[in-house]
Amino acid sequence: MEGVIKPTKSSSNISEIVSKFAKVCKFRSIGVFSSENPNHLQLQNHKFCNDVKELVDVVGNVDSDCAKVVVPDAIEVCSKGNWSGHDEISKLFDVMSELKLAYVQLQEAHIPYDPDKIRTADELVLSNLDKLCKVRRAFKEKQFQKSNSLSACLNVLRAEIKAQERLLERLKAQAKKKDVEISYLKREFQDLDGKNKLLVEEIKRREREAIKRLNLSSVDNVVKEVSKGIHDFAKPLIALMKASGWDLDEAANSIQDSVVYSVRSHKKYAFEAYISRRMFYGFSMKSQNADDVLKFNDPVDVLTEDPNGNFAEFCRTKYLLIVHPRIEASFFGNLDQRNFVSSGKHPITPFYQLFVKMARWVWLLQGIAASDPESEMFAVNRGTEFSDDYMESIEGLSDEQRGRYKVELMIMPGFRIGDKLFKSRVYLSKLDYAS
Repeated sequence: MEGVIKPTKSSSNISEIVSKFAKVCKFRSIGVFSSENPNHLQLQNHKFCNDVKELVDVVGNVDSDCAKVVVPDAIEVCSKGNWSGHDEISKLFDVMSELKLAYVQLQEAHIPYDPDKIRTADELVLSNLDKLCKVRRAFKEKQFQKSNSLSACLNVLRAEIKAQERLLERLKAQAKKKDVEISYLKREFQDLDGKNKLLVEEIKRREREAIKRLNLSSVDNVVKEVSKGIHDFAKPLIALMKASGWDLDEAANSIQDSVVYSVRSHKKYAFEAYISRRMFYGFSMKSQNADDVLKFNDPVDVLTEDPNGNFAEFCRTKYLLIVHPRIEASFFGNLDQRNFVSSGKHPITPFYQLFVKMARWVWLLQGIAASDPESEMFAVNRGTEFSDDYMESIEGLSDEQRGRYKVELMIMPGFRIGDKLFKSRVYLSKLDYAS
């Protein structure tokens, strides 16, 4: 395996070095010369020299191999495994070289036999053996520190893992608690939504019942809503005509020519008079079923549910009557909306929605008027002198001004329903008695 020192000849020789090194260390306390028997000392010295020789021979055998095999492999292990023993290996071979040199000096001291040189060489050998012991001890201490450091790192990682596991358990518990809260809130929302739907249905039911019980006082509100609906639809109609480049003065004059307006802005009443005239054209006193219109707050929903009913047919007829093809083409650049209505469908556009809201109140007023056989609608012709009995000025008149004005435009016809009279709304101009 790459980066691992394999048990080769060199590594086995290193083991042999360690064995010899341990054997030689036994002679550290034995002096070469003492007062003991010289022959005995020479015998011990000879044995010591043989052991050192064996140690040096081993060093000599592994010297070249270690340089080629052991050292590079060890360096590779250190670099790949973050091992810090490279310095100790270098020191080991340095000391071995010195030990080899000391052994050579020891051999030279024996031939010829020189006690002083033998003693010096012996001390040098022992000194290098001390160095070897220090290298070995330093290496073991670093290995021990490394082992302790790795163990400490593992302990820190284990503690961190346990802390993260505890945090994960807390988060799981919180998530579970939130799921329970969400389920509870969903049920509560569903309950409230159901109650709201019941309340909406109850409100609609009461509104329908209130309109069904219409009396003469509530008819006033319907008449007001008709007038308001005509006014609200005339505003976007005038705005679109102006944006499309129509001459509003000429358009107002084509509706009713030679009208004397007190201010130019009053020409808007000509458009309201036009819409009213078209909406009430062919006003039928035929009884209508108002329930279809009353059961929805938004009249567009009536058309969606019953696109071919009486109210839908009323809206279709009146829209095509009020909005001329040339006008619609100038508004939208095409006749798609008109064709859509002509085909029996109802577009959900802001312009058409405003028209339907106005048409609903005209439809309801027609149904209310038809509920009384004595009901009637009356119109006021242009040029008729103003009468407060059955006319109402759209601009309002003071008591001093009455009797001196004539009708220029009828904005909305009048109605007699039961015993109640709803005055016709008119636009007036001063009466020229000289004419």
